[in-house]
Amino acid sequence: MVSPGRLMCQSWNMNIGILGGTGPAGRGLAVRLAASGETVIIGSRDAERAAQVAGDLCSSWAGRNLAISGASNEDTAACDLVVVATPWDGITATVKPLTEVLAGKVVVSMANALLKEGREFLALVPPRGSVAAALQATLPRSLVSAAFHHLPASEMEKLDVAMHADVLVCSDHREASEATVALVNKIEGLRGIDAGSLSQAAPIEAFTAVLISINIRHKVHAAVLLDGTEGI
Repeated sequence: MVSPGRLMCQSWNMNIGILGGTGPAGRGLAVRLAASGETVIIGSRDAERAAQVAGDLCSSWAGRNLAISGASNEDTAACDLVVVATPWDGITATVKPLTEVLAGKVVVSMANALLKEGREFLALVPPRGSVAAALQATLPRSLVSAAFHHLPASEMEKLDVAMHADVLVCSDHREASEATVALVNKIEGLRGIDAGSLSQAAPIEAFTAVLISINIRHKVHAAVLLDGTEGI
């Protein structure tokens, strides 16, 4: 019998883990990666909750044969590459107990520090200037990158909706930048672009507030496309 915390659509090997994967951003990234043929484990502090969400995602796209499973954050952190999709103000508490298991691994930060005010979102300045920098400080032996900030979470989960967007990736580790760009490129319609060092995470994260506010004001689902970058 498969335990509830490790319920799977089928029997797959672990590959990509998403900590805090039960939220909108984590779910959306999970289904897009799984639809591209990747094996994904979504994690949560509540393993049964993660298993339930994974099962619901698989059921929602039953014809896609998605390789998504659910597990505890501790088990999810054991994957080869880990994405952190928890809300920005809970990241430190989530990853600090996982410091040892995440050591030496590429860890992707996709959170934005935002505050909703009326019909707009405002960018906050988190400790160390960006969520990604704070994550790297918490995980000094991990290879932290920042990516996936500007994608509309509500559209990511809709596999029948085509996506066309550039995803800016930054890191102080070349290996992390290359691995994250390659991960982005596996998702149909997305293109990863190396945007430089982790210091670029601050303006990248902050711009998310502008983009979301535009989407709310004009009732659209705009993403980022960089003109003139065809040769990258």
